[in-house]
Amino acid sequence: MTEGKPDKAEQTDSGPRDAVVLVGSKNVMSYVLACVTLFNKGAKEVVIKARGRLISRAVDVAEITRHRFITDVKVKDIQIDTTTVQTDKGSDLNVSTIDITISK
Repeated sequence: MTEGKPDKAEQTDSGPRDAVVLVGSKNVMSYVLACVTLFNKGAKEVVIKARGRLISRAVDVAEITRHRFITDVKVKDIQIDTTTVQTDKGSDLNVSTIDITISK
């Protein structure tokens, strides 16, 4: 996921338990709605992924989802990392990433 590409919420082939929301440039409530929808479809946990400047938006998504919409959701795991991305000019750029796993 890059900051200029389309955003998506998806369920992987292994079923609704592996639900992923990729946070991009849409407003926060779009991603909150995606999380709530995945939980309503039977997902036991949802992974909210973001990188770079969008990390704060991912945190907002997790907090709004669990405090305002589904109060029995807990933060199960938070993973942070740094990935190296190649810029258009060919140089390497370090970008922070976060994966927030919320579960019922």
